[in-house]
Amino acid sequence: MNNTVKILIIRFSSIGDIVLTTPVIRCLKTQLEGDIEIHYLTKKIYSSLLENNPYVSKIHSIEKSTNEIIEELEKEKFDFIVDLHKNLRSSRVKKKLDGLSLSFNKFNWQKWLLVNFKINRMPKFHIVDRYLQSVKALGIKNDGKGLDYFLPEEIEEKEFLPASFPKTYIALVLGATHATKRLPDNKFKELVTQLNQSIVLIGGKEDASLGVELEKIDSERIFNAAGKMSLDESAVLLKKASSVITHDTGMMHIAAAFQKKIISIWGNTVPDFGMYPYLNEEHKESYTIIENNNLSCRPCSKIGFDKCPKGHFKCMEELDLDNIINFSVNNS
Repeated sequence: MNNTVKILIIRFSSIGDIVLTTPVIRCLKTQLEGDIEIHYLTKKIYSSLLENNPYVSKIHSIEKSTNEIIEELEKEKFDFIVDLHKNLRSSRVKKKLDGLSLSFNKFNWQKWLLVNFKINRMPKFHIVDRYLQSVKALGIKNDGKGLDYFLPEEIEEKEFLPASFPKTYIALVLGATHATKRLPDNKFKELVTQLNQSIVLIGGKEDASLGVELEKIDSERIFNAAGKMSLDESAVLLKKASSVITHDTGMMHIAAAFQKKIISIWGNTVPDFGMYPYLNEEHKESYTIIENNNLSCRPCSKIGFDKCPKGHFKCMEELDLDNIINFSVNNS
């Protein structure tokens, strides 16, 4: 008799959103009885986020269309499909499969009210808790262990900083998916000048030129890793940092998975959308939110823009850097 229970979790993108699903993966694997197989459907470019996760039995990936994978998924005969993306693409997958479908409340109309009329009807709990509610019917409870991010052993053991660079440093994440979610360059320059602490700059290739400019301010205490490291290598630098300064990005959630002290900077979006740092029970207060609450135009989007719709970008330009610096000094 086959007692295997097969569960498919669907989340196509992106880095932070996938990391935020890891408590669901872990709780399903550890709390359900029997032989539990956790399968995960995502975009191929994000599959590496799950390759080292010991709770995931198999990763299914697509390049562009779910048509690429439907036949493969049908053969698996899933008992449950946990839809943590909840869009048209995930709906098409569910229609093709026979397993019991479970999903979560995206609170889209509440987000619309908040963005368009600044009326806040968002629930006062994190999206991770909303994800976990989707599997509550299976008897799953939040284990309080926070997020997971598993590094390959060979990368975790490597040293990426010069031997002469201080072992105690702040990790400063430069990037964000949208320009209105990140500090402008002039504020970054002001910040690293005033911090007067050892700093490692984290970012992708698109942040490399800014990293070069910031490193020039004081190359003895600032190390530019932006554009030089893979995602896992950047994650190692986050893990070894004394604290992390970051925007609302995937790197913020990776830092939370390592239970770091986090200074979380917000621009045109707001933490009320439910995506603020999510740490375990022991460290759940180890972060601070830095935002400009003196604006009637904020939030102007639930995601972000290439430039400020109003043209002034006051949510970042008028941000008080002293709050960042004071928290950094007191938590390093």
